[in-house]
Amino acid sequence: MQQRLHGRLKSLHMRKERLVAFSDGVFAVIITIMVLELKVPHGTDLAALHSTLPVFLVYVLSFLYVGIYWNNHHHLLYACERINGRVMWSNLHLLFWLSLIPFTTGWMGENHFAAIPTAVYGVVLLLAGIAYWILVNALIAVGGAESMLARAIGSDFKGRISLMMYAIAIASAFVNQWIADALYVLVAVIWLVPDRRIEKRITEPQ
Repeated sequence: MQQRLHGRLKSLHMRKERLVAFSDGVFAVIITIMVLELKVPHGTDLAALHSTLPVFLVYVLSFLYVGIYWNNHHHLLYACERINGRVMWSNLHLLFWLSLIPFTTGWMGENHFAAIPTAVYGVVLLLAGIAYWILVNALIAVGGAESMLARAIGSDFKGRISLMMYAIAIASAFVNQWIADALYVLVAVIWLVPDRRIEKRITEPQ
């Protein structure tokens, strides 16, 4: 009986490790696709860089977002003890929306922050944020309300305020694109501030 239980726990652990490895690969591909979209300027002076500046700025912002998601995704899966089918599909759902970031990044940059591409960029970020929230809740459902992850996430104020700011930014894109862009940057800055909730729960005495 104990051997069977040990085998099942080991199987769950392997599935978790495979999920982490697969997700890390997708994150790496997303970044690779984005950097390949950066076109080499035709010229050797600073003026030649001017036409590529919008694309580069959006690339930097998108790189930060992908990095933030990768960092938080790593902490989520590190803190969880087991996964199930719902978690795996929720993870794929998140990766789907993140995989669209290179497309919206290029579209917004090539069109110099035009209203519709800027709004669509926000829609993808909003849906990725919702997908991340779904993944968090799927992991908490597996671990239980008293799990380390559930206690670490708490009320998730940053997550809720981020979704609200995305929605405002999408609407703002049709009024003033720079307001929308500023909100996208602000959300990224909010998440760049170290969030040590999960690390604190991991290292605190049990």
